[in-house]
Amino acid sequence: MNETGPESDADCTQVVLRLFEYVDNEAAEEDGRRIREHLDACGSCLREYERDLLLKQLVKRACNREAAPAALRTQIIARISSITVTTQLATDDGA
Repeated sequence: MNETGPESDADCTQVVLRLFEYVDNEAAEEDGRRIREHLDACGSCLREYERDLLLKQLVKRACNREAAPAALRTQIIARISSITVTTQLATDDGA
């Protein structure tokens, strides 16, 4: 955390809580800019960011080794489609 006072600690807490959004490129443009500026100024938060980035890369590498069998993927897609259709029908009937 920054060593410049309690206000900076609050900034660090907010940045660390939102790092997952930033790492996944899901932060709003303005939020992403603020987080980047904070990371540029705060070595502690930058290290936390680098750790999160490394963890994401490790998980991606570990999960990309095996693909789900084609039959399983087909079953999952069919279930998702049936859930979507069922939900839409229930909504249409209730309106």
